[in-house]
Amino acid sequence: MDFSLSDERRMLKDTAERFLTDCYNISRRHQAVADERGFDPQIWEELADLGLPAALLPPDAGGFGGSGEDITILFEAFGQSLVVEPFLASVMLGAWSLHLAGGQDDLLADVLSGQVQLALAYAEPDGRYDLFHCATTFANGCLTGHKSVVMNAGAADKILVVGRHLGETSDKTGLGLYLIDPKAKGLQLRSYGTIDAGHAADIQLHDCPAICLCEDAADILQQVMANATLALCAEALGAMEYCKNATIDYLKTRKQFGKNLGSFQVLQHRMVDLVIEIEQVRSSIMLAAAHLSQDNLRRDLHVSAAKSLVGRVAKLVSEETIQMHGGIAMCWEYDVAHYAKRLIMIDHQLGDADHHLDRFVALSKQVV
Repeated sequence: MDFSLSDERRMLKDTAERFLTDCYNISRRHQAVADERGFDPQIWEELADLGLPAALLPPDAGGFGGSGEDITILFEAFGQSLVVEPFLASVMLGAWSLHLAGGQDDLLADVLSGQVQLALAYAEPDGRYDLFHCATTFANGCLTGHKSVVMNAGAADKILVVGRHLGETSDKTGLGLYLIDPKAKGLQLRSYGTIDAGHAADIQLHDCPAICLCEDAADILQQVMANATLALCAEALGAMEYCKNATIDYLKTRKQFGKNLGSFQVLQHRMVDLVIEIEQVRSSIMLAAAHLSQDNLRRDLHVSAAKSLVGRVAKLVSEETIQMHGGIAMCWEYDVAHYAKRLIMIDHQLGDADHHLDRFVALSKQVV
C-alpha cells in the first residue's frame, strides 16, 4: 500500500513546516501566549495568507482541502511547533459547524481569510464528555444557560452555541445551533488561561439574543467532533515527534560517568519502546483519517481508537521525555516542558483515553 503524499499535499506540508520553522520558535510562542487574546494576530494573519485555514475545509465551504489527510498534515506541523493560534477552536470547531449548518457563506469566507474568529460553545459544567448533554435552552429568539471551557471565546468575533429547543437534557434530538454576538445583551463571559497556555472562557447566558442556524444539530456535532478529535490526535503526534527527537539529541550529547547517556543500553531500550509507541499512534491516526468520510459508526469507531491510544502514549512520551532529560526538562526556559504540558492536556480535550476506550468498546459491538 502506498502511503506517500500527493504533490499538492506535499506542498501543503512543506509550506506549513517551512513557515513555522522560520518564524515560530518557543520564544515567539511565549510572546503569543502573553497576548490577551492568547495568540499572535500577526502570525495568524500570515498563516491565513498562506491559506492554511482554507486547507482545513472542503471546496464547497470555500476551502481547498478538508479531508482527513489534509487535517492530519497541518495539525502534525502545528504540534511540532506547539502552535497556539486558534486553528482548533475557530476553524475545526467553529468554521466546520458553520459550514455544515449552512446559510452563512459570507461569514464563513471571512473566517477562512483570517478576518473573523469563531468559538463553539457546546460543553456544560455537568456534561463531562457527553456531547448531547445540554441544559441551555432556546425560546423566543433567546438563549439561557451556562457553557464552560469555551476555547477562544475571549477573542471570538462570533460565538456558536449549542442550545435545546425541545426534549430532555441528555436527548440527542432537540438540539439546535445558534449564532450570538459576544457583546450581546444577556451574555457574561469570564475568560481565563489554561495550564497548557491556551485560553478558554465560561459563558453565562440570560435571555441572550441568538440567530438559529439549525434546529437539528446532533449529526453536525458528531461530524465536527470527529474532525476536531482527529486534528487533536495529529497535533499530539507532532508534539511526540518533537519530544522524541529532542530526547535523542540530548542523549547523544549529555555525558555522565564519562560517557554519552545514549551509550547506556537501558536508555536505548527505553527510546526504542518510545519510538514503537509513537509509530503505533501514527498508524492509528492514518486509519482514522482514512475513515473520516465514511458512515458515522465506522468513522467514530476509528477516531475513538486513535484518541484512546493517543491519550495513553502522550502520557508515556511526556514522562519518558522528562525522566530521560532530568531536571532541566522541568524548567520553563526549556521547550520540552511546554510540549509535555500540551501532550497531557490533549488527552483531556474532547474526551480522555478512558472515555474513548469505553466508546470504542460500545461502537465495536454495533459493527456488523
